[in-house]
Amino acid sequence: MNATPADSPLPRGQRAAAIEARLRGALAPTFLDLVDDSDRHRGHAGAADGRSHFTVRVVSAAFVGLPPIARHRRIYEALGPLMATDIHALAIGAWAPGEPGAPAG
Repeated sequence: MNATPADSPLPRGQRAAAIEARLRGALAPTFLDLVDDSDRHRGHAGAADGRSHFTVRVVSAAFVGLPPIARHRRIYEALGPLMATDIHALAIGAWAPGEPGAPAG
């Protein structure tokens, strides 16, 4: 098995699975949708380093009572080093269960 150092990016094909695994492990979401938007950003200066653009929508009881910025911080914490090595941009939608606008899955 090939190990990837913690400060090295994952192969592009493994990034989405790694992101989903970290979010599921940290937040136990009732709904999680992750979209790799990297192809829409080809040629963008920020994508030149090879990191990816993602959109995530997540519903989790871990967000109950938290303001939006705290929810985003929880997501960033869950993703840990992937934010520095694999993710260039992350668009976030984060809801507690039952909140208006929360996606249902």
